[in-house]
Order: sequence, then C-alpha cells, then structure tokens
Amino acid sequence: MHLDIDFVRDQFPAFAEPSLRGQAFFENAGGSYTCGAVIDRLTRFYTQRKVQPYAPYPASQLGGAEMDEARTRMAAILGVDADELSFGPSTTQNTYVLAQAFGQKLKPGDAIIVTNQDHEANTGPWRRLIERDIDVREWRIDSASGRLEIAALEDLLDDKVRLVCFPHCSNVVGEINPVAKITALAHAAGAFVCVDGVSYAPHGFPDVGALGPDIYLFSAYKTYGPHQGLMVLRRHLAESLPNQGHHFNGCTLYKRFTPAGPDHAQVAACAGMADYVDALYAHHLKDDAKPAARGKAVHDLMRAHEVSLLQPLLDALSARNSVRLLGPSTAHNRAPTVAVALNRPAEPVAAQLARHGIMAGGGDFYAGRALKGMGIDPNDGVLRLSFTHYTTKAEVDQLLNALDDVL
Repeated sequence: MHLDIDFVRDQFPAFAEPSLRGQAFFENAGGSYTCGAVIDRLTRFYTQRKVQPYAPYPASQLGGAEMDEARTRMAAILGVDADELSFGPSTTQNTYVLAQAFGQKLKPGDAIIVTNQDHEANTGPWRRLIERDIDVREWRIDSASGRLEIAALEDLLDDKVRLVCFPHCSNVVGEINPVAKITALAHAAGAFVCVDGVSYAPHGFPDVGALGPDIYLFSAYKTYGPHQGLMVLRRHLAESLPNQGHHFNGCTLYKRFTPAGPDHAQVAACAGMADYVDALYAHHLKDDAKPAARGKAVHDLMRAHEVSLLQPLLDALSARNSVRLLGPSTAHNRAPTVAVALNRPAEPVAAQLARHGIMAGGGDFYAGRALKGMGIDPNDGVLRLSFTHYTTKAEVDQLLNALDDVL
C-alpha cells in the first residue's frame, strides 16, 4: 500500500495557491500547511456558530457539539478517553500550567528528570521548579550522536524521582526515542512520564494509550490544524494534581488544566484533523476500523512515504564533508526533520535557498541546549530541512539541486 500523494495534496488548499507555486516547503517542523477540512470547519464556526457555546439555542448548541466532537474524535485516535484530552492555547502554555500543578504537588527534595535534547517549551517550565527546591536532574545527550542513551537515564533514576520529561523526538536531532521502553523504565522506578510529541505527531498521530505515558503533548498547528495545543493527561495523574482552572471546573477532567477558556472556534476546527485522518483511511483502505486503528494505519502510510523520501536526502548530506548531519543517517528511526551544522551561520544559507524556491529555516529553533550539547554554537545555529507526508519526490529533488548550488 502506497500513499496516494495526489489525493493527499488535494486536501491542502496551499498546493493550489498561485502565490506558492514553485515553492517547496521544507520548514514543516515550524508549522504545517492546514488541511481543507480544518479550514472549512473554522470558517463555518466563525460564520454560523461564533456565539458562547453550550447555551440553549441552536447556534450555541451546534458550536458546543462541534467542540465536543473534536475532543471525542481526537481522543479516540490517540487511544485515550475523551475527558483525558485537553485543549490550550499552545503546548508551551500547557506545559507551563502542568509545571505549576506539579510544583504544588511535589515536596522539597523530590526530583524530576529533564533532557537537554528538548525544545525549550518542554524543558524550560520544568527546570524552573528548582526555584521550589525540587531536584532537577538532566538526562544528557551523547555529544557526538545527539542520542539519549537508556543507560544514562538508569543512572539518574532512584526513589526520589517523581517525573521524567523527554521528547518523542527532537526538533533538531530527529531520532525517534523509544517512548514505551522509557516509560516502562520510569514507571518501574515509581515516576510519572511526560512526553513532548510536538516534533513527532506531524508524522502520524501516536496511540498514546498503547505507548503508556501519563502526559503527551503536541501542537495542532504542526499537525495540519489551527493554533492549539493538545494535551493528553491520563486520569490517574490528572485527578491527583491540584486544579489549575476555575474552582467550578475542578470536577471536569479536561478543564482542570486550562486556566483560561479555550479558543472555541479553534477547538471545534480540530475535528477537521480527525476528518483528514478518516479521509486518508477511507481512500486507501476502504474498510471499517476503530479510530485508533485508523490512526495507526494512516500513521504507517505517512511514515512509509516519508522514509522513502528521507533516505536520499540523508545520503546526500552525509556525503558532504562541509556539513555535519545531526542525528541518525538512516531514515527508519528518525523523523524527516533534518538539521545540519555548517562552518558558518545557517540563517543566511536558508535565505540563499529561498532564491531557489526552497522554504527552509536557519537558527537554533529553541533547541540551544541540544546544540550546545553537541558542540554547536547556537548563534550560528543549524540549517533545518523538515518535511512531512505531503512532500513529493520532485520537491526533494528540487531541494537537492538547490543544496548543490548553495553548499
């Protein structure tokens, strides 16, 4: 079974936009194109249902129902209960709120583990708990490979550790971390687990229920949707943390960690992400399955297509002595988020690529700790070339030709 790339691209209005014609998009790790189903739902909400939801009149009831639909359907794809999924303004904000809750729960001398492979959004709020006399331990990457070694985590775990935070994959290293294995190890030591899935979820929604972490976070604007943060918080943990929302919302699981009301229209539009998964599944497989199974099948279709395009890019970059490829040089265990360190600042190189119709980025991408951990000056940054399943072979060829000219 191969991904029908023409069908995929038909679902994204950006590919029919004249102003983007000839432009190959390789900065998807910063935010994806939005699928048509999300745009349609957002437009409908703003034109027909932009009222306070859950009131006893038709427009309000329709708006509330669509918000509930988004949470219910996305939770089912993620393999969790509907009330275990919350929406917030961003993953950064969701992580900050969670850190405040843990700060109230933990006692001085308790320990948490963070990594230096993370994007600052996931690691920064947790590190601030040191101000509450929490022992913040750093699980450090290997300086050559950028990998998080399991043995290094085992050396940090003891009976004082209450929480282990790590990324599903890094936004500059790209290697996919073994979430289930790390989660089992942390749980065996008596610790909860928080996974930052921002850089992984764009390449297929994970079955969070099967992977087992207590918290899983990602951003809808990187998974073809609106600018919202999605947060899975499993019941056993959510009920044990202090309420961060209004006191009258304390008994509603999905409201306990959203201090401000969510953006109604954007939450409702997130149902369009589920529409997109269902459309891909129906087009390729044409049978019936439960949401989590549909999500896994679509995930596998996306990954297979990405891997087939990724390996030639990795091979081309690995063959260049003038650049340092970060992360694995094989495609099977990494996301198509490819960062290379140059012998000069990266942002001007991204600007040169733009003249070849390549939309890419240069900088530290809020991963300064990871870059420093690999001996790279964050001021120079890295050139990041990131794509997703709607990318074509022709676009990768365009990128490779542009790299030949620029590098």
